[in-house]
Amino acid sequence: MRIEKNSHGRVTTIRMIGHFQSEHIGELKKQLQENGPQFVLDLKEVTLVDVDVVRFLGACTADGVKLENCAPYIREWMEREKD
Repeated sequence: MRIEKNSHGRVTTIRMIGHFQSEHIGELKKQLQENGPQFVLDLKEVTLVDVDVVRFLGACTADGVKLENCAPYIREWMEREKD
C-alpha cells in the first residue's frame, strides 16, 4: 500500500495504490485529518480491499468525502454493507 498526496488550492487528492487493507486505515485517517476539510480519495490503483476498508470508505462518503476512480465492485460492496 502506498499513499500519494496532491494539493490543488483547497482540495487535496489522496491517491491510494496497491492493496488497501484494515491495517492501513489508521494511516489514511491521519492523512485525512492533516489535509484540511476538502479532500478526494482516488482509488484508481487500488487492487484489493477488505470488508473493514469497504465500511471505512462507506463512512467517508457518508461524511462527504468524494471517491474518484472507484472500482465498480467496491461501490457495489459499499452499497451491500449499508443494508
